Amino acid sequence: MKKIHSKKIISILLIAALLTGCAFAPEYSFGDPPENDDENSFTTLGLAPEFDYEVPESLPSILVDQLGYPADGSKIAVFCGESLPDTFTIIDADTGESVYTGQIEQKGYDGENGVYVSYGDFTPFRIYGTYYISASVIGRSYTFRIAQNPYRELYDVALKQYYYNRCGLTLSSELAGNAAHNACHTREAQMKEEASVKMDVSGGWHVDEDATRSVTIGCSTVNHLLLAYELFGDVFDDDTGIPESGNDIPDILDEVKYEIDWLLKMQDSRSGAVYSSVSSADSMTLGYLLYIDPVTMDATIQFAATMAKFSYLYQNYDRAFATRCLQAADRAYRYAGQYLGDVSPEEYFYASTELYRATGSYGYHNAVKNYLQQNPVEDMQDNYVFWGCVTYLSTRQKVDTNLCADLIKVLMLEGERISYASKNSKFLVCVDEQNGGREELLREITRLAVVDHIITNHEYATVLQNQLHYLLGRNLQSISYLNEAGSRNYADIDENQGIMNQVELNAELVLMMSSIMEELNLAGNHTG
Repeated sequence: MKKIHSKKIISILLIAALLTGCAFAPEYSFGDPPENDDENSFTTLGLAPEFDYEVPESLPSILVDQLGYPADGSKIAVFCGESLPDTFTIIDADTGESVYTGQIEQKGYDGENGVYVSYGDFTPFRIYGTYYISASVIGRSYTFRIAQNPYRELYDVALKQYYYNRCGLTLSSELAGNAAHNACHTREAQMKEEASVKMDVSGGWHVDEDATRSVTIGCSTVNHLLLAYELFGDVFDDDTGIPESGNDIPDILDEVKYEIDWLLKMQDSRSGAVYSSVSSADSMTLGYLLYIDPVTMDATIQFAATMAKFSYLYQNYDRAFATRCLQAADRAYRYAGQYLGDVSPEEYFYASTELYRATGSYGYHNAVKNYLQQNPVEDMQDNYVFWGCVTYLSTRQKVDTNLCADLIKVLMLEGERISYASKNSKFLVCVDEQNGGREELLREITRLAVVDHIITNHEYATVLQNQLHYLLGRNLQSISYLNEAGSRNYADIDENQGIMNQVELNAELVLMMSSIMEELNLAGNHTG
């Protein structure tokens, strides 16, 4: 065995001391190292240290709605951590002064998310301004506002997303800002199954990054927007900043009509069937090509329902156009009726309710009653069943009162279920926090918005606002999922997490926010 040179031992000890941060290591001087001295050479293991790791992002332990809270509404911050102080303080973000002190109430351990959760209720604090919450040990929250209605501008942003998604139209920088662009996809499209047949299918909304325009997605989106208008019409105005603003028609209907005009182009003029979508592809020699995708029963029957719904709600603004839409709906419905084995019973039920409300025809009513008698509604999870039940309950035509009583009972139970699940969640929402689930949240909360409109339950209004607080940052990730809102916005983390850039989810958001806006408008009028 070789002897280890004493100088080598000292060198190793010195290096170890320096690497461990010892501040009292003695100074040694070894002079110049000997040349070509194998015994004195120091050989490493050949491992180079790596310093390119990312420092984990530090998220606040105090979760708030990063946009704000209504002055007259419930105001709760969520505190995460096992060992928390007894109190929290609200700090004025402009002056740095303490303006309110509240108690932290422990709610317990959230096993699903592996976190201890407590609340800080500052509902009594109503002074307008910009603030943040501070607490010893755990730090501070992101900033938020308190105002009579902190969501008005955000609501307008949500409504205007459809203008930004318009196809075949030049968007001016004056109205669209950074989203401005020249008219796109204006050339004729060819049938995917028969390239020699071409049609003008310009218009409508893009539904994805590939500029697809889809009948089924468009119809679903329109259905939610029209339901929002039907229930909460007073919150929609005529000045959101689209080309049609100022024409004495609510802008929400103008925007929907832009999609309706495109949907009419997607119907086969002879049979009444409806082509499913328009897609595009790039060609090296011809530029982009537009393809009309084949007829489907889903597209046809959903077209029938949506056209009938629009016709019913638009007749007071343009009766001739509304009649044209109703005729198109009837033709699509009759075509689908020839292939009932390929048609979803739920979709056929929904189309029947809309056409019955718009026409009063016995044939449509018979189809509605047959479905409800053969398929007793036990929940409202299916969108078409939900929409159809709401339409049947709201029709002015003759209805089966026993069936209506059963539907109201199911709808009320649905509202109670969602409300109970939300109130018993540590984050006060009906969503799987660990796995996202914002689609589920929006679907559930549209049901509650409808129930709240029917019975005007203040408790439900609070539950609705809690869902919005969640989407605006009062969640475990401290992310605001809505455009242009919040200190920690999804756009800075992952564009795919946004809600407003998905046309269907954004429509459900509009419906949810419409209910909240109506509540805040009523509160503001009452206060005034």
